Amino acid sequence: MVTLSQLFPFAAISLGMVMTPGPNMIYLISRSLCQGRKAGFISLTGVALGFMFYMLCAALGITALIMAVPLAYDALRFAGACYLLYMAWQAIFGGKSPFQLRDLPADSSRKLFTMGLLTNLLNPKTAVIYLSLLPQFIKPEQGHVLIQSLTLGSTQLVTSMLVNGTIIFAAGTIATFLAQRPTWQKIQRWLMGTVLASLAVRMVFEGKK
Repeated sequence: MVTLSQLFPFAAISLGMVMTPGPNMIYLISRSLCQGRKAGFISLTGVALGFMFYMLCAALGITALIMAVPLAYDALRFAGACYLLYMAWQAIFGGKSPFQLRDLPADSSRKLFTMGLLTNLLNPKTAVIYLSLLPQFIKPEQGHVLIQSLTLGSTQLVTSMLVNGTIIFAAGTIATFLAQRPTWQKIQRWLMGTVLASLAVRMVFEGKK
């Protein structure tokens, strides 16, 4: 079973990552501003399904690897560290500004749901959480690896939905904040890059306990 020493740090990291502006946040703000809160929440259901897809794939895959291959945990750990370092580099030096809100046309509920799903499935932060971070908080010696994975994944899902739901309600205020503070982009990029790089180093040197 998952202990508080696993749950609280993972929840804190999940909260920090979901509050960092990225594809999901920008899409939900843009959609809510262009088409209203209802459209924002419909899009959010698609985002939620994307999280569930990643969570189930990661939970089943991690469980199968750890049980079948003794060295799989270490392989996953080093691969995750490399990916986090790549994401740290991208956060600081790569890509366009995540604060550029988009003028979106009105879409049907079906398309809103689909776009929310695709936005999340193609969001690199989601991959980081489930494929790189999640394995580091699982303790195989405690047994029930699948249950641990699903518990931690569900914690991230609930955290994300609460934060994104709040973002939809406050879309106008958040958009104004981002537009009036262009220097926040640099701060966000360096902060996110530093956090990701620190996690990568921790993953490499801490190892499996």
